[in-house]
Amino acid sequence: MPSLLVVVFILQLTIHLVNTVGAATINNILWNIYNRLPTPTSKAAAEQRDLKKQFLKVRTELNATSSQDNFAKWAKLRRQHDKLVEQVEANKKLLDGTKSTFDSAISALRWVGTNGLRMLIQFWFQKQPMFWIPKGWVPYYAEWLLSFPRAPVGSISIQVWALACGAIILLISDALGAVVGLATGTGKATQDEKNNSGQPMKMEGEKVTAESRTSPEAKKEL
Repeated sequence: MPSLLVVVFILQLTIHLVNTVGAATINNILWNIYNRLPTPTSKAAAEQRDLKKQFLKVRTELNATSSQDNFAKWAKLRRQHDKLVEQVEANKKLLDGTKSTFDSAISALRWVGTNGLRMLIQFWFQKQPMFWIPKGWVPYYAEWLLSFPRAPVGSISIQVWALACGAIILLISDALGAVVGLATGTGKATQDEKNNSGQPMKMEGEKVTAESRTSPEAKKEL
């Protein structure tokens, strides 16, 4: 059985990933996977994909056909286009009703598997110390806070450990995001410098000479 410390850390990491990616994105990914399996909606989803392919093909041909030069072909494609639009919309309404139920079920399961499980573990192991603090390292009031709410004084409670894991995961996530942002920005700045390096720069002396040649005083002297 894995250590409770590891279980709490993995649970906090999972919650952070879910919040970062987004519930809607996760629901869409699971919905696509669900439709690829032999489920009641797999046939309707496959028909929807085929209808969309046909719609895009007909729409491309319709846009490439002139209604003045080739009206008969354009009218035929227009009828096919309108028919496919109706079929796509009707099939979409059918799938949307099922997807709404699917999203509600997945959201409930996701909450039970993340926040619900975290609350259950914290309630069940609230009196169990995660690990002990060496005696004399922190004052008594700090020991009491670190053992809050019901762990033995001088130990780290599961609630405090969960908060610490969440804070560490958030800091690492922000640091990785900053590193990626800096790397992307540095690469872009380097590319801009390369693009600008090919352009010749005007020297100040050349600018003054050019201005002096076109000035009125220079014309008078000539």
